[in-house]
Amino acid sequence: MSASSSGIVAGLTAAALATVGYLAHQAAQTLPDGLGRAAHAGAAPAAGTSKAPQVKKDPTALPGDSGKGARVVYSLRGDRVWLVAGDEAVSRTFEVDPSAVDPAPGSYSVTSRSNTVTGSDGVPVEHVVRFATVDGVVIGFSSAVAGSTAPAPDPKVRTGGIRESRADGDAMWTFATIGRTVVVVR
Repeated sequence: MSASSSGIVAGLTAAALATVGYLAHQAAQTLPDGLGRAAHAGAAPAAGTSKAPQVKKDPTALPGDSGKGARVVYSLRGDRVWLVAGDEAVSRTFEVDPSAVDPAPGSYSVTSRSNTVTGSDGVPVEHVVRFATVDGVVIGFSSAVAGSTAPAPDPKVRTGGIRESRADGDAMWTFATIGRTVVVVR
């Protein structure tokens, strides 16, 4: 390699390292208080804490702040539902496709059900379990009827259908009767 080529490589390497350093500095500046090395520089770990990496929480574990008794639990962040029996045993958990409009976290009750209807997005759906209304948009769980497909969502249309698989929709339909509690958590 000639002297000019090695100089170019060295210059590019230095520029890349400077860029990475700058981006790392910017990332450190946007960390919330209490995170990162700067907040604890030189400090010993508090009693009872471990330097071991934390184990990631099981995404299928029932959220702790989800109420008591027989209920449906819906996680907005996790896009997951749990069907919980009165003895706190989870009979089923599954992922869902969220609606365009989210209900606020809190406790609701199943207010109505429909065996088959056409969803607000034009898709034939079955086993509709409704539990909330947000600014005129009805929120509920449903599954697409076999063979139907959803069109690409229109970002201007506010829909409230939380979609589940047909098997999960069958389980929801059996479990979530009128009056059943639905707890929405973040």
